[in-house]
Amino acid sequence: MAEVILSGLAKSYGKTQALADVTMTIPDGAFVVLLGPTGAGKTTTLRLIAGLDKPDRGDIRIGGASVLHDTPSQRDVAMVFQQYSLYPHLTVRENLAFPLRSPMIAMPEPEIARRVQEVAEVLRIPHKLDNKATALSGGEMQRVSIGRALVRQPRIYLMDEPLSSLDAKLRADLRIELKRIHQDLGATFLYVTHDQIEAMTMASHVGVLDQGRLVQFGTPREIYEAPVSVYVASRLGQPHINLLPADAFGNAPAGAARIGLRPEHIRTGDGAEATIRRVEHLGDQTRLHLALGPHDLITLTEPHTPLTAGQTLKIRPENPLWFDADGNRI
Repeated sequence: MAEVILSGLAKSYGKTQALADVTMTIPDGAFVVLLGPTGAGKTTTLRLIAGLDKPDRGDIRIGGASVLHDTPSQRDVAMVFQQYSLYPHLTVRENLAFPLRSPMIAMPEPEIARRVQEVAEVLRIPHKLDNKATALSGGEMQRVSIGRALVRQPRIYLMDEPLSSLDAKLRADLRIELKRIHQDLGATFLYVTHDQIEAMTMASHVGVLDQGRLVQFGTPREIYEAPVSVYVASRLGQPHINLLPADAFGNAPAGAARIGLRPEHIRTGDGAEATIRRVEHLGDQTRLHLALGPHDLITLTEPHTPLTAGQTLKIRPENPLWFDADGNRI
């Protein structure tokens, strides 16, 4: 494994600026998630690290050495894509062994057999090794796709939204599996997604991209509790942060244009009067959809609340976030 350092990385495709001055350190053994919507620059970052594209400016260092002039194979990285990228006519065993038989690696067959068995155990699919890829479920195919990267033991694993094509339950299951694999291997992962749940549950560090710029980098808790802007605050949290005019509750600080309240930071019992529009029972918690004058917001309450739609209750903010007219935190 190796530390990866991006310094002033920039890339344009024609008139489209895909990345602009991205500087970031991916610590050795970390699970870093790049978070942002389509077009934020996530996949471009992966492609530059892998050597599939060249940056216009900046440097990429892996293990302390610049790799700008190295070919993709010389960089010793492995990519996992959204699509499974398996050979359908081959068995799981043959798919996992394929990268190790390339001329660049040319691993001896006994070592290949050992490595394939080890990875199959890690992925919990040893009983599927002799199945054709076409006989697997979607979740199993994605495990094999991940396994094709794991067998190589590269310096860094690059993952491009590998769970986004799976259904909700499989995504949840494989999130847990990927985090377990990362912990077991002590490997360095760079994982890109637009899914904030994946970022919160898997990452040791999160980088938030906005139109090709890295706007904040830190632990998931740092990003969640101390976002630098409305944009960052809106990227993490389920339900989303409530954003209201700064004077919605009064006592706004100078320069504030909006107040941001996480659902758990709204206290009931005193304060401004709000009307319950909808009660959403989710088993382990209940969400209250409220109307504070013309403004909608969501808060959380205990699972077996007797509150119903149409009732009123008093609410007040606790630990609010304040933002100026440009959306920056103050």
